[in-house]
Amino acid sequence: MALNRDFVGRTYPPGAPYEVSRVKIREFAAAIGDGNPLYRDKEAAQAAGYPDVIAPPTFPIVFSLQSGGEALADPDLGLNFAMVVHGEQRFEYARPICAGDQLVTTATITDIRSAGRNELLTVRSEVTTVEGEPVCVTYNTIVERGGAG
Repeated sequence: MALNRDFVGRTYPPGAPYEVSRVKIREFAAAIGDGNPLYRDKEAAQAAGYPDVIAPPTFPIVFSLQSGGEALADPDLGLNFAMVVHGEQRFEYARPICAGDQLVTTATITDIRSAGRNELLTVRSEVTTVEGEPVCVTYNTIVERGGAG
């Protein structure tokens, strides 16, 4: 079944702030196999001009769909999670994410389209500090296999 195109353009407000910690950054860096000291060593990060350790560029995937999750779980959208695979992700940064940041995400469904028998849904998430400072924008495309029809 095709996804509900009426969801394109819907924006979902932020949930609770996500507090970035050194531990979460270190765990994420280990999970992706990146030994960069800027992700693990506060002194190395400070020597490079950062206030604390910074997160790898793909770190926002941990929390960026948080506010969009409300939309994805809405039965009126028609998304079958059993058939979902990750399609694409992209990040545009205003500044690196640092340990100690408290971040909020506002998500908008920007596109739903068919590609063969698949449905592709794109969510654009604006990540800011709780004070409103822009940090990054994420673009996540998920694919529902066999959803079109």
